[in-house]
Amino acid sequence: MRTQVAIIGAGPAGLVLSQLLDGQGIESVVLECRSQEAIRATIRAGVLEQGTVDLLTDMGLGKRMHNEGLRHEGTVLRVGGVDRRIDFVGLTGGRAVMVYAQHEVLKDLLDARLATGGDLRFNVSDVTLSGITSDMASRPVVRFRDASGAAVSLRADFVVGCDGTQGVSRSAVDPQALQTVERHYPFGWLGILCKAPPSSDELIYALGADGFALVSTRSCEVQRMYLQCDPGDTPDDWSDDRIWATLRARLATHDGWQPNEGPIFDKTVVGMRSRVIEPMRHGRLFLAGDAAHVVPPTGAKGLNLAISDARLLARALTRFYRDGNEDLLDTYGPTALRRIWRAQRFSTWMTTLLHRFPDADAYARKLQDADLDYLTRSRAACTTLAENYVGLPVAPPWD
Repeated sequence: MRTQVAIIGAGPAGLVLSQLLDGQGIESVVLECRSQEAIRATIRAGVLEQGTVDLLTDMGLGKRMHNEGLRHEGTVLRVGGVDRRIDFVGLTGGRAVMVYAQHEVLKDLLDARLATGGDLRFNVSDVTLSGITSDMASRPVVRFRDASGAAVSLRADFVVGCDGTQGVSRSAVDPQALQTVERHYPFGWLGILCKAPPSSDELIYALGADGFALVSTRSCEVQRMYLQCDPGDTPDDWSDDRIWATLRARLATHDGWQPNEGPIFDKTVVGMRSRVIEPMRHGRLFLAGDAAHVVPPTGAKGLNLAISDARLLARALTRFYRDGNEDLLDTYGPTALRRIWRAQRFSTWMTTLLHRFPDADAYARKLQDADLDYLTRSRAACTTLAENYVGLPVAPPWD
């Protein structure tokens, strides 16, 4: 087999990249170890930055997102039972976010790629990479077994690893050529889905005496909520009664506000960590999305960073195939990393601001209280939060 770009992983980065390349007449093959049904069924959160919404709309993928997604023009910080609304639209000149789950984005992308004849290979296994550091005279080869078990060799000009933290792409690189920096947080998030109408028109980020809680929504009938927990906890450690009692306590207000409660049908414990792997280019191999970086979910940046990587790579590959110019390919990593580190800074700040650290002494607690007090009283501080949350402006995908 022969293609121009081999993409490993049918997540947001891989599918957006493939669709953008197709729009420029560039061939790609997407390899995915999971089934298409498994991808569509995986429940994931999703807060889309304004730039992500604009890109998906420009790609012709906005109809269902705009019909079913929830545009949020602000968010609520609840500290000590008192609310302060952060007005995204007013503070950023009209920018907002869209609450539209990642698995819904994936459904739209899959439908679009299949409708345009995209070459998507599901249920592949035994994927290996070779020749990734070669020049154009000797192209990289991706070997794998297809869904039937047959061995396949795919030769490509470039390989893009969009296969997450446990994928094969990064392991194909000499470990000595990688610099990994990371931070693990001393808590996790217990996430639930419950059948109940929304408790709020906008997300509520709350900090109670014993930890963090987040109120979100998925539809007019389903809520998504999170609460800070021990990183070693499992869903079995949390009965429904314990979950609701904890949420009620952390979300309590002076006027007696209570969340809407209903049957819980999904529980997941999410680890909290930050990770960045550099460089993001290794010869003819490029890393994108979770294969290169992970952010804590507090800042809602993971999905948006993956799509930003895809946008940059699509632009760089288009320049190469149009003009034979590798300048944007050479600068892909440094350009992406500037945005990645801004997102890491914001996500770490939000995480530090809104969680109770088990080893925090009285001085650290007082500093946290002072930061929160400043944030809720300062327009400048609120603007900083709003600008980062809705997403800093990005360059258009093409010259």
